[in-house]
Order: sequence, then structure tokens, then C-alpha cells
Amino acid sequence: MTFSSVTFLFLFLPITFVLYALIRNHTARNIILAASSLIFYAYGEPVAVMIMLISIVLNYLFGRLASGNKLDKAAVAAAVILNIGLLFVYKYTGFFAEIFNAVFHAHIPVPHIRLPIGISFFTFQGLSYVIDVYRSKEKVQKSLFSVLLYIAFFPQLIAGPIVRYEDIADRLDQREFSVDRISRGLHRFILGLGKKVLIANQMGLIADHVFGLDPALLGTAGSWVGAICYTLQIFFDFSGYSDMAIGLGCVFGFDFKENFNYPFIASSIQTFWRRWHISLSTWFKEYVYIPLGGNRKGKARTTLNKLIVFFLTGLWHGANFTFIIWGLLHGLCQMLETWHVIPVEKKWFKPFGHLYTLLVVVVAFVLFRADTLGQGFALIGRMFDFSALRTPQEAEVFALITPLFLVTFMIAILISMPVFPKLREKALASSLAVPYEYAASLGTLVIFALCVLSLVSSKYNPFIYFRF
Repeated sequence: MTFSSVTFLFLFLPITFVLYALIRNHTARNIILAASSLIFYAYGEPVAVMIMLISIVLNYLFGRLASGNKLDKAAVAAAVILNIGLLFVYKYTGFFAEIFNAVFHAHIPVPHIRLPIGISFFTFQGLSYVIDVYRSKEKVQKSLFSVLLYIAFFPQLIAGPIVRYEDIADRLDQREFSVDRISRGLHRFILGLGKKVLIANQMGLIADHVFGLDPALLGTAGSWVGAICYTLQIFFDFSGYSDMAIGLGCVFGFDFKENFNYPFIASSIQTFWRRWHISLSTWFKEYVYIPLGGNRKGKARTTLNKLIVFFLTGLWHGANFTFIIWGLLHGLCQMLETWHVIPVEKKWFKPFGHLYTLLVVVVAFVLFRADTLGQGFALIGRMFDFSALRTPQEAEVFALITPLFLVTFMIAILISMPVFPKLREKALASSLAVPYEYAASLGTLVIFALCVLSLVSSKYNPFIYFRF
């Protein structure tokens, strides 16, 4: 079940909300949220829900042990083995079996194990909980039920943001449920829904078509159209999902941290990663980069630590060399920035920094989206091969560039920049505050209506981060 589905919008969410609103007892409300979260996950993963429950119970036990002094290190080690082991078995066994066969000319069977949805997210949350308890013993949660609700809470279960326990610990025991929070939460949810359904899906139609063609049949123009459309698709797909998760959390009294902060306005790859998938980059910083030594042991060690982090970031996204090279490309650019080979800190470079960052991000996302490295590099080659700007085979691609697409594209570019927040700030500080609030509410209703019409009339509604 996805947030952008009719089942969720008109069945699951209304029933959960009404039950939550009618029952005033806090413990009963927690039970409703926990039960709803398990139903939400079991709807698409009836078998994998048992894997998640076993993971939650074991992480709870490891957390209790990590809060002591005798077995705390052993508990953390066991938690690492459990959570990383789960990821390895379900996500990487086949990948490494293929590598082993290729390197050693072996013929061991390559297992094809179905990847449980959201495993990359709930294992990271479980592991961070145990590590945080080890670092600060008083953070331990003695209630198994509270740990279950923290990890399995449906808004952030299958695609994040990755929520640290300390950020919502107090809200598990006491939180606000008010008209103001419901209003703000639903507004944020609908804006995220609009990003996903009205923008990401529109960009995805063209991106899928381009990446479905043989790169040899593409010209320069078609290749760039596909690359840019996919970059916008993955941004609006994932940031839209994060907005929906943050909005739902707000409705039920939880405050999740922002996961995106206008990454496309960054002027370096370092600043891009402070704005893109913030919860993931923060997780790797806190639990990998800093324990490795961070930037405290000289430039060479700092560079190595960053490359390790970006290798793991790429591998986290999927068992394919395309993701690994994508991560290492970002790590390489950060290394060149750290060593001042790419002078992002120089004033004269500032006008070029934004263009350089966008170029790296778009090109890297071609590898991220490609099925194989061969396809990815071939498509990148076509992007910079100006001998054929257009080819006859691209006719179907450009036929998809309709007036609706062009309007959507221009809106996507505007939303990618902090234009509307600045306009809102100015409006609320002026005599137009009241009319603005009415217009914003009306706009939200229009967006929701358009989303429903799109969902009902179209079968194209992919969700990219289900792959991870």
C-alpha cells in the first residue's frame, strides 16, 4: 500500500484517523497506531511483517542489554550483526554470489530472494536505537510496545525519513492532537501527494521511455531530456513521499525532521548532501563517518572516510554496481572539493558552482537509474555526443512533451527553488495574510482534487523507493 493510492486515501487513512480521534486514551491511541502500522505493512508484505517483528523484538532486547555495563558492547555488536545481516541476506546475497562466480569461475547457485519493502529503513532505525542507548544509557525504552511503534509507525516505515529514537521518544508517551496540527499535517501531506502524483509521475513517463530505449538510438537532445526528467522524477517522488510522511506524523502528534532542503540550489556536492535525503546522510555521518575518525585525522584519512561512506551509501540503495559507482562519483567530487582541486570555496568559481553541481547530479543519476553500467555509460556518452542532436527513433519521446508536460516542468523548476516559501513569508507579514491563507487552503483542495482525478484515470503510479 502506498500513500498515493486510492485504498490508502479513502479507506486506510480515514478509518485510522476516525478511530484515533474518537478514542481519547493515550495508550489506546498508541495501540491503534501500532495495529494500523502492522496492517499497513502486511497489506503488501504479509510474510515480511514477521521479519520486521522479529527484528523489532531483538533490537528491543539488545537495547535493554546495551543500557547496562557488562554486556553493552556485546549487545551493540549483536545488533550490528543482526541488522546488517538481515540486509545482506535479503538484499545482497544474490549480488555477491554473482561476483563470487565471476571472480573465481565458480558455479554456486544464485538465490533470488524477494526484498521486503522498507527493510533498508527499519533495520537502520533499529540499529541506531541500540547504538544511541549504548552511548547514552538513560535513553533505553523499557516498553517493547513503544519500540514497536517507533520502528513500525506507518508514515515512515517503508521509505523514511529515517527517524532517530531521541527525536520522537517524548511523543511516544505524550503528544498533542489538535485542529491546528491536523490542518498543518494534511496541508503538508497534500502538497507531498501533489509532488508525487502530478509532477513525479509526469516526469517519469518520459524518463521511463528514454531509459527503455537502446542508447545507440538516442540523440543528444533525447538523452538530456531523459536524464533531466529522471532527476526531477526521483526528487519529487522521494521528497513528496517525505512531505507526506512528515504531514501524517504531524496529524498524529509526531514531529519528523525535514528530509530535503532544496538540494538543487546547492553550489557544491558537499552542500548538496546537506540538503538531499538528510536523514540518510545524517545516519551515515553519526554511525559511520564519525566513528571512522571523521575529519580529525588529516586530509588523507578524511578523504578515505568519505569514500567509504559514499561507497556504503551507494550500496545501501541497491545490489548493483550502478548504485556503487553513483555513490563513489559523489564521494570523488567531495574529495576533489576537499583537496581544492574543484575550487568551490573561491569567489570566482561561485557563478559556476551551481552549474557544476547540477551537472554532476544529473549525470550521476543516469547511472543510478540505468539497469547496467553499460547502459548508463552509453547514455552518458550520447548526452555529450553532439554529432546527432536528434534521431528518428526519438520521435515517441518528444511526442510525450505535451503542453501539460511543459507546464508541469516549469512548475517543477519553480518548486525546486525556495520561491514559494519566500512569497509566503512576505504575504504573511503584509496586509495580504488573510487572503493568502484562504488562497492557500483553496489551492490545497485543488491539488488534492487533481491528484484524485489523476489516480483514478491513470494506471501509471510507480514508487521509486520501493526498490530500496
